[in-house]
Amino acid sequence: MEILPIRRAILSVTDKSGLVEFATFLTARGVELISTGGTQKVLEAAGLPVTAVSTVTGFPEILGGRVKTLHPKIHAGILANKDEESHMQTLTEKGIRPFDLVCVNLYDFAGAVERHLSLEEAVEEIDIGGPCMLRAAAKNFHSVLVLSSPQWYPMAMDEMRAHDNGVGLEFRQIMASRAFEATSRYDALITSYLRP
Repeated sequence: MEILPIRRAILSVTDKSGLVEFATFLTARGVELISTGGTQKVLEAAGLPVTAVSTVTGFPEILGGRVKTLHPKIHAGILANKDEESHMQTLTEKGIRPFDLVCVNLYDFAGAVERHLSLEEAVEEIDIGGPCMLRAAAKNFHSVLVLSSPQWYPMAMDEMRAHDNGVGLEFRQIMASRAFEATSRYDALITSYLRP
């Protein structure tokens, strides 16, 4: 798929800079927003229509927020190849809707290290669902746009303006590489911190 229309997005971000502006841009173009926790609260406070992940999954956030997005109704919606008929048929059979945009940035583990938290407290700042969504979307860049940092919002908006609310394959591939770069750096930081 050369041009991917952006119709449905999941947003779950720690760094909320530029979030409201970007989400307002998406909403104005008819994009449905799905979100979690603090991100959802910021969007609602800005008066934007947003659906909770728990509404999509039919399952509440549990374990103090450790499990929110780790669910087939999220990950199948991210990983489905939109050009593969069997993938789309499976989504239909299971009542799962695909995502076109995954906008995720990760828990601030570097900040946790700088604050000299105890090991137990620092471990709680290790993001699990975020890297899973980033990696899933990056793997499936053929069918999904992944944005791993607010720095990419302006480029994404320019791309959508240029392609009648769609995004090109080359841009999606570039953003996928940036997402893998982000998760790689994140894992390297955690590795360094945990190594005795």
